[in-house]
Amino acid sequence: MAFSGKLDLHMHSTVSDGSDTPAEILANVKSAGIELFALSDHDAVKGCLMLRDILTEGDPGFICGAEFSCRDSLGKYHILGYGYDPDGEEIHELVDYGHSLRMRKVTDRLDFLRSEFGFEFPEDEIAALLALDNPGKPHIGNLMAKLGYAESKDIAIRDYINKLHVKSLYVKPEEAIEGILRAGGIPVLAHPFFGSGGELILGDDMDARLRRLTGFGLKGIEAFYSGFSPRLIGGALALAEKYSLYVTAGSDYHGTNKLVHLGDTNMSADTTFPAGMTRFLEDVRYIKPVS
Repeated sequence: MAFSGKLDLHMHSTVSDGSDTPAEILANVKSAGIELFALSDHDAVKGCLMLRDILTEGDPGFICGAEFSCRDSLGKYHILGYGYDPDGEEIHELVDYGHSLRMRKVTDRLDFLRSEFGFEFPEDEIAALLALDNPGKPHIGNLMAKLGYAESKDIAIRDYINKLHVKSLYVKPEEAIEGILRAGGIPVLAHPFFGSGGELILGDDMDARLRRLTGFGLKGIEAFYSGFSPRLIGGALALAEKYSLYVTAGSDYHGTNKLVHLGDTNMSADTTFPAGMTRFLEDVRYIKPVS
């Protein structure tokens, strides 16, 4: 596919932990001049299906995406899946499994906050929280701020919610990769150098992770990312070449829930698409191809 325009393949809507609805995502993508985008909500396909139904001629190109939080003996990973069949049972099995673990983490965190800090949550607020598509730490943090248990969502997460470590309640990376492949998609390692919290994974540690993940069938790496310095981008591109991986670019936009601008992938207007990105754009399945 001959395309070299502005793209952003990593963003979140209200279906997971973003502040924009899928329709607002589309409107904001168009306003930002983005010509190709992917919605990558956590453990969810719903937002992609909603966008598929409202896309019209002249709208930007669109790829179905999803993001899965994974953990194994080497640490935490975020695996993106692109171009899967959104109607296939394989992707729905994977997102349903990830969603079930997410809901267990929510109730475990509420129990922990109650027992450890004495924070009580009204039943109607708990019911509203559990009725969300994919509740997570930001939603609990916002509720804590609303009830006066913390000054802000970020303080609630940092000082209280993150005190509980629920390592066992994660999709394994091999499960996410296998599920994405079975669904006809392309599994990609999101923001590869970032682990848990402020952890930075470099050198031999990063190499070990990629060897392990490519052994499971990982096909790509998010080399251009809003939080990456030029040095990290260069390192990611070198790893993509070493392991013959696809290359993607994403902002990790969450609307007002994160200080990240839509389209901020750290790709400048004159950046030449690396070979791995060109191959990705040629091979991925589109819901709406770039006009």
